[in-house]
Amino acid sequence: MKKLLLTGTAAVLIATPVMAQDDNAATDNEDVIVVLGEGLPDTPASPAYSTLEIEREQIVASGSGRLEDVLTNVAGFQQFRRSDSRSANPSAQGATLRALGGNASSRALVLLDGVPMVDPFFGHVPFTAIAPERLGSIRVTRGGGSGPFGSGALAGTIELDSADPSVLGLFTGQLFANQREDTQMSASLAPEVGNGFATISGSWDRGDGFFTTPEADRVLATSRANYDSWSASGRLVQQLGGLELQLRGMAFEDNRTLRFEGADNSVEGQDLSLRLVSRGSWQVDALAYAQWRNFTNVVVSSTRYVPVLDQKDTPAEGQGAKIEIRPPVGENMTLRLGADYRRGEGDLFEDAYSAFSGNLTEERFAGGVNTNLGFFAENDVVLGPVTLTGGLRADRYSIDDGYYRSFNGSGTPVRDDTYADRSDWEVTWRAGALVQANEAVTLRAAAYTGLRLPTLNELYRPFVVFPVTTLANEDLVPERLRGFEAGIDFDVDEGTQFSVTVFDNKVKDAIANVTVGTNLRQRQNLDAIDAFGVEASLNIQRGPWGLVSSIALTDAEIRGSGPAGVLEGNRPPQTPTFMASTTASYRAANGMSFAASLRHVGKQFEGDLEDDILPAATTVDLFAQVPIVDKLSAVVRVENLLDEVIVTRNQGGSMDYGVPQTFWLGLRYGF
Repeated sequence: MKKLLLTGTAAVLIATPVMAQDDNAATDNEDVIVVLGEGLPDTPASPAYSTLEIEREQIVASGSGRLEDVLTNVAGFQQFRRSDSRSANPSAQGATLRALGGNASSRALVLLDGVPMVDPFFGHVPFTAIAPERLGSIRVTRGGGSGPFGSGALAGTIELDSADPSVLGLFTGQLFANQREDTQMSASLAPEVGNGFATISGSWDRGDGFFTTPEADRVLATSRANYDSWSASGRLVQQLGGLELQLRGMAFEDNRTLRFEGADNSVEGQDLSLRLVSRGSWQVDALAYAQWRNFTNVVVSSTRYVPVLDQKDTPAEGQGAKIEIRPPVGENMTLRLGADYRRGEGDLFEDAYSAFSGNLTEERFAGGVNTNLGFFAENDVVLGPVTLTGGLRADRYSIDDGYYRSFNGSGTPVRDDTYADRSDWEVTWRAGALVQANEAVTLRAAAYTGLRLPTLNELYRPFVVFPVTTLANEDLVPERLRGFEAGIDFDVDEGTQFSVTVFDNKVKDAIANVTVGTNLRQRQNLDAIDAFGVEASLNIQRGPWGLVSSIALTDAEIRGSGPAGVLEGNRPPQTPTFMASTTASYRAANGMSFAASLRHVGKQFEGDLEDDILPAATTVDLFAQVPIVDKLSAVVRVENLLDEVIVTRNQGGSMDYGVPQTFWLGLRYGF
């Protein structure tokens, strides 16, 4: 009941000003073609910031069929580790851009139909919950500047837009299996309903998985990376006079086993959101959402192969709302005014056990509440061939109710810490310019600042990747970004686009896992992480033939003093200097299509001391779809065609590997 009241109250509060709009306003411009199910359109100056679009055809033609694999087509995108959602710990699957990594929390803000998808406790992205085949497009904006997107867009923003019936058709479905007898299944139904449409989608992925442990290191307790995940979503879009209502719900569950038998983890969640859009002379986009999550994880000793830590319950919930208003201020100006609110609350319950006796040694409890209320204003002005944009944002954040308690095996208190509440205001801004030099060349430049709060996970939850323990730190302060970039876009002809961007970003008080002893790390604020680099992208389309490429070359260094001063000049953990991706494709009018993707990730360091190396890896993925009859097609997908060894973890020579050569065969209907 509490969850329903919170969601309903937030929806009513933000809907009230929208309902006050003139229902006939949307008819003022009858020649405008409105696509239902989307938010307000991009503003004229949006291209001033480095952006890349991933179209539907590319989204559904990956080798693995997973969202994180699709996003790797954007050079500069990375998770904390190279593992995908079959063999990674879910809490390590944060998303970042521009080599601004260093820990597992997302420094990029991931939005699905305007709703933040970053976990309210851990800061990771539930990639298994977002099936790529449900999406119509992806827009990636690299570079900070929270602006209208809200805090957390430190390294950029990844906007995921759901597909509508014009893309999905009435029914789509697919079934795949690989040589290890792993399976993938998904289906969607998208009928027209009333003055709009509805979509119902479901997916189920399962399998025994592959061995992440090198063959020479396997023991009787070694397990394949078993996985079993499902997700279901429903969406209703309706026109109500001059308003458009978008209601979305989602539920998911994901279970995995990592490295050893019994080293099981799980994550589950439910989302509910309501969005109201008015496209009249006064444009309004109002959104409210609620999210519920839980995470469990069992850590198994790598020497005795018995459970030593049971993170048995990590319930969390998040609520949020946003309203953006665009008043009519003239044809050459777009003014955006608004506010957003986010709240995340979570708790940790875990038990520690002796690896020798199996007895309970300690019970631990931790948690807290983070809130953020932001106000923003941004304006675009078109002056002939020049477009200017500038925005200001003020955030009031608070970190409250933090605690950590522990008891020994007999129930005697060991720690009972309650942390002082703290709050503050932060002001951020962004500004940019576009200059249309001629029909083919556009010059752009931008500068920005940004903000990210430490997550509840970073503040209060220690974790173990055996044998290394990483401690939480309740004294962490927010990360702040300052950066600028300049770029040039070439529209050589209708089918050829090329762009290059030079950027310089600095994250002050960057949160990283800092080594403080043998097999012991702690989350600490570094003085800064500096990232200077070049990004380039190329898109060529010649009839049915296409080529999409992107590269990112980044020089990222830690700036440290005090306890972290020894890290001065080191590259941030898990951060490559060079990343590149190229996909060549062929798409015929009858639905036949082929694609080949080549990706390269440069050398990375496992930790902050640069003493364990993750070697560079180059992979090739293939995709082929051949029509059989009507809308039914046969599909072949290949992951890691050349069976490249992808080292995803290296701690003192103890390694994990990523996905090996994998062949998928399946059927698709309606794609």
